Amino acid sequence: MSSSPSAPRDYYASAAALSGAVAMAAAMGFGRFSFTPILPGMISELGLSASASGLIAAGNFTGYLAGALLASLNWATGRERRTALAALAANAALLGLMAATDDILIFTLIRFLSGVASAFAMIFTSSVVLGHAARIGGERIQSAHFGGVGLGIAASSALVFALGQIAPGAWRLDWLAGGFVSLAAFVLVFTRLPPMSFGPAVQAREPRLAWTPAFSRLILSYGLFGFGYVVTATFIVAMVRQARMGAGIEFLSWFLAGCAAALSLIVWRPLMQRQGLGGAYLAALTLEALGVAASVLLHGPIAPLLGGLLLGATFMVITAYGLRLARDLAPESPRRAFSLMTAAFGLGQIAGPLTAGSVAEWTGGFTLPSLMAAGALTLAALIAFPLRRAPIMTGT
Repeated sequence: MSSSPSAPRDYYASAAALSGAVAMAAAMGFGRFSFTPILPGMISELGLSASASGLIAAGNFTGYLAGALLASLNWATGRERRTALAALAANAALLGLMAATDDILIFTLIRFLSGVASAFAMIFTSSVVLGHAARIGGERIQSAHFGGVGLGIAASSALVFALGQIAPGAWRLDWLAGGFVSLAAFVLVFTRLPPMSFGPAVQAREPRLAWTPAFSRLILSYGLFGFGYVVTATFIVAMVRQARMGAGIEFLSWFLAGCAAALSLIVWRPLMQRQGLGGAYLAALTLEALGVAASVLLHGPIAPLLGGLLLGATFMVITAYGLRLARDLAPESPRRAFSLMTAAFGLGQIAGPLTAGSVAEWTGGFTLPSLMAAGALTLAALIAFPLRRAPIMTGT
């Protein structure tokens, strides 16, 4: 596919929106987050401990951090589309490869490589898709693109549930099916993803980042968010399995999270326009802390269902608004700011499952780890509280 001045504008807009949504669904919804609904089956069939489960999850998050940092080095400039497609193909293969072993260290290595592939697919697909969004001025492209994460989460949850009705406990089939779906997604993106809408720009060297009190607060808050969200995002279905609430609640807890994530940026936009990025970021952190706490403090099915719903309704919002805050608080050094935010978030979400797995194994459940995560989110909100009045832009 090649770009030309006479190419229909609407065609490229539709192609970018569709391919972006599908790519994010495959790379993030399946590649990164399908571990959550598949994990209970692995625990049941392989006898994985909570600490081993946390290690495998942390391997994926470490790979994602490594991939994000590697992608920031500009080695793929001019080759964004090819790199994104290669990463999507690798993502599909690595998902299927999880079915070929039962060794914890090999699981961790595969998930590490899957994290690198997810990061590359997300970053380089976004470079292509958001380039078209900026040229065309189409906010619907951005909404469809990032909404793909939630759609992928919901689809992976539904797939695991459906396969569980056919072949209970067949966790290897879950990974193979996820790999097949991701391969189909790769084929679709290969045929529809437009080229970059503009030539590679020469990136000037940014000045050293100014560590203002506001930016320091944001970095610390964002790292704590990485720790706080990931405990529920990794273990919520395992928590439902441990409580023996049934396959239907296991499915719904993560399915609702995906559906809420898909719509969250659209739903939160009016509040952001009224309260600003800082106010919306603070509100989302507070709501997520309540959801994480509710997932273990309430009784019965309402606990995981509400916890999953509130997690999905907030984690993409906090991610998107946090990065936009960084851009506004460090306008002279946005790339450095994004790199530091990525590093802080990455360290938090690596520490989260490692800590939660160890504490859960020690206490025999996920109540204390979840309350620790809710505490981290509450602390993140308190640290970010002064940012609600920060003189920032609220544009798209």
